[in-house]
Amino acid sequence: MKWSLKIARVAGIDVFLHWTFIVLLVGVLVAGVRTLGQEGGSLNGFWFILLLFLFVLLHEFGHALMGKRFGVKTNHITLLPIGGVAAMEHIPEKPWQEMLIALAGPAVNFVLAIGFLIFLGLSGHIPAFSDWWSPVSNDNMVYSLFTTNVMLFSFNLIPAFPMDGGRVLRALLAMKYGRYKATNIAVRIGQLLAIGLILFGLSGNIWLVFIGVFIYLGAGAEGNYESTRSALSKYKVQDAIMHHFTPLQSTDTIGMAVRLLLDGQEKEFVVLENQTVVGTLTRNEMIEGLGHFGKEAALSEVMKKVILNLEPQMPLDDVYDQMTDENVEIAPVFENKKLIGVLNRDNIMELLIIDNAQPHLRLS
Repeated sequence: MKWSLKIARVAGIDVFLHWTFIVLLVGVLVAGVRTLGQEGGSLNGFWFILLLFLFVLLHEFGHALMGKRFGVKTNHITLLPIGGVAAMEHIPEKPWQEMLIALAGPAVNFVLAIGFLIFLGLSGHIPAFSDWWSPVSNDNMVYSLFTTNVMLFSFNLIPAFPMDGGRVLRALLAMKYGRYKATNIAVRIGQLLAIGLILFGLSGNIWLVFIGVFIYLGAGAEGNYESTRSALSKYKVQDAIMHHFTPLQSTDTIGMAVRLLLDGQEKEFVVLENQTVVGTLTRNEMIEGLGHFGKEAALSEVMKKVILNLEPQMPLDDVYDQMTDENVEIAPVFENKKLIGVLNRDNIMELLIIDNAQPHLRLS
């Protein structure tokens, strides 16, 4: 992933650290080192952050491994300062499967919390009930880890997108109303909850305001995504394919590609070598290539070599999901192993515009 560092591959899933998390970790480490030798100084904060994100990683693997049981592939997991993201290829159509996948993440934190609670009980250090929600303390690391997992479990089960609880709510509603209507109901519930948190937080708790805004925006994004996916579900790749396109050769220069960019409407291209598609090229990759290699460099130096090969009968909603998750701007379309056209995200959006203008007309 762009701006992320791959740190591991576990169970066939790549794990990435976003650069913002690396900055956070370095900052906490530097702050801890500066306190060494002072009264109360330690590196507990650094170790705590490492363990916190280990818990988040285990949470995301809970989703990924449960998804694997239902044939849902997870392309990668990315850790950010605000949590983790498991990039799944698609969401199961059966509501009960989506519900189990959503619950699997919080279940990991629940099991961890129980484990730390048992350890505290055996060691005789269980705090009073009134102290259970006190601020995380570095003086009692095990207690801090226990309360952290309780909070991760509780926060993720808030019945609002983009938290797991929102997906559980949607799955329960979908059993009666269907996925599209269930999503709209869950979005409205989540946004009402978000507004309540914001209003309550304005009385003096800035964190509630932040959480409320996060939930409101996340719920809106989920609603827009599902609306797009629902509109695309009746189409296939063949409905948005572009048969007229300009293929480039891997030996062509960046300068030549730039001239084509300026001379027409195409912003993305497929790149061929011996009549075989070997890469794709976008406007941004051209610009970066000009800066690094100059206009005489071959396209093979700058093209994207990860290719998403499509076929005309593929469902367009699934293809759109995959293009979005893998940040693919253009993909070749093959029929009987012959290149017959290309598909890009702009054309998918244009199809949606036409669909909205003519809701009762199916394009042929």
